[in-house]
Amino acid sequence: MKKSKLFAVIGGLGMVALSAFLMSADHMDAPSVKGSSADIADFYAFQGENNNNFVFVANIQGLLPAGQATEQAVFDESVLIEFNIDKDNDLKEDLVIQAIKRGDSMHFFGPAVPEYTGDEGLRSTILTSSTRRSVKISTIDDIEVAEIDGIKLFAGPREDPFFFDLNKYNSILAGDATEFSSQGTDYYAGKNVLSVVIELPKSMLPGGTVGVNQFSPNTPMYNVWVESKRKI
Repeated sequence: MKKSKLFAVIGGLGMVALSAFLMSADHMDAPSVKGSSADIADFYAFQGENNNNFVFVANIQGLLPAGQATEQAVFDESVLIEFNIDKDNDLKEDLVIQAIKRGDSMHFFGPAVPEYTGDEGLRSTILTSSTRRSVKISTIDDIEVAEIDGIKLFAGPREDPFFFDLNKYNSILAGDATEFSSQGTDYYAGKNVLSVVIELPKSMLPGGTVGVNQFSPNTPMYNVWVESKRKI
């Protein structure tokens, strides 16, 4: 990882992060992305159990069979996972956290100011000049969590946390059903994803912008989104 490389964006999920739990999901992608090593399934951002921390989670390669995630899918060394953080509500990233696999570990860079070559939002450069923190990629039998500089890191297979009754949803669209009349059946039960997780102190981020949320005008807000980018 001595040289910086350019990565072009191919997929992303966005949301506004408050101090409460929020998420975004997209399990059914276009054919050009679906099933690829850069396919984003979920993005979660929430306050940690330690309320001085934020947690960001990117799940990729959804719908993996239970018990076989590390056999049927692995993190791709040519795919960069990038968490984008906008602090001033101009919908442009002020800081990024990057994650990329090398060997048996996931390496994290940032939070740091992104570097661009006139193509902001389309391409990213790995921030090798910023602090690098790493965690060994977990397997089903070997769960690894690294804690470095007050930051917790994880990368590996996890059970898909997203709940959705896809069969009932399709029945409603077809006119064969009119409502979700029970708690439903989780279409994603027994499926796995590959997760990239970082928990970091709020103090590592600049203050957010107040006045964005009319229901909580004094709460500092961040716009946060995740992208997968493939090496070019």
